[in-house]
Amino acid sequence: MKKSTQKRVTLKQVAAHAGVSLTTASMALNGNPGIPEATCQKVFKAIEELGYVYDRGAASLRSSTAGSGAIGIIVTDLVNPFYTELLIGIQQKLNETEQTSLLGTTFDSCEVQDRMISMMLEYRISGLLLFAAPGTSSEVIKRIQRFGIPVVLINRLFPDLPCDYIGVDNVHGGYEATRHLLALGHRRIAFIGGNRQLYTWHGRLQGYQQALNELEIDFDPELTPESLCNREEASNLIEHLFKLPNPPTAIFSYNDTIAIGAMMALKSRGIVPGKDVAVIGFDEIPEGLSFSPSLSTVTAHPRLQGAKAVELLQSRMSNPGMPIQSIVMPTELLLRESSGEHLK
Repeated sequence: MKKSTQKRVTLKQVAAHAGVSLTTASMALNGNPGIPEATCQKVFKAIEELGYVYDRGAASLRSSTAGSGAIGIIVTDLVNPFYTELLIGIQQKLNETEQTSLLGTTFDSCEVQDRMISMMLEYRISGLLLFAAPGTSSEVIKRIQRFGIPVVLINRLFPDLPCDYIGVDNVHGGYEATRHLLALGHRRIAFIGGNRQLYTWHGRLQGYQQALNELEIDFDPELTPESLCNREEASNLIEHLFKLPNPPTAIFSYNDTIAIGAMMALKSRGIVPGKDVAVIGFDEIPEGLSFSPSLSTVTAHPRLQGAKAVELLQSRMSNPGMPIQSIVMPTELLLRESSGEHLK
């Protein structure tokens, strides 16, 4: 029988009730595969008996006011300006309904993400906007949903998971960027940065390959080096590319941070972006417009994406029985100085 009390139940009390450590209870809560199923069942039984999280989440869902309770937001990286733009859109929309928010940053670590989720569940969030860290198991999302907490996934889709999602048309964006460079006459086009752990990377690579295939240009894996998404890594990518016997004349970057880092590395070699080598990024961060040369990029309007993510979460909170929604934002190629014209 569920315990009736108005005192807030903590995860520490759940752990004691289940006869496990606080760390084990937290790991079970977040779907850590190292916790035996029998132990997980003990933790969830204690949660149900004590009324931890589940009652509060269910109460939030029953509320007719979408603005009740704090909204959790978990992102992978605040250094990347793309996330800043998304967060601006999220916060502006939350301000319209006077909702508060809790923000956590994972730095692409599933372990840190587990701690962030546990903390937000402790604070009884009404819903969660999640930029899932690379390697996140779908079981993590399922366990949050078991407590009646609605989740909207941003930029990473779990195809086998019934969960609301909002992202961008990565395939079309990669295709448009590459097709434009091909139209300028480039045939040695690199796709640099990001890595196969990222859901978005696969879509952008697919679009890149699709454009090459249309002109029957062979895919060259040497032109698609992977990396972390920072400027230092971009410098290493440029070093790799320009050691090749036949280096590229154009570069499509996984994101704008990589693109700007690549242009800085090109300049240090005496290579002029937009003149000697064309460069196109992805994301439309503000710095790209002020950089010299200004950065051509693919945008999906990140602030609008953030606002729509909140709208989707609010709809789910007000109407938990509505059909699962998957929103794919259209992309747009913004041409500036860095893509230049191909020199024959």
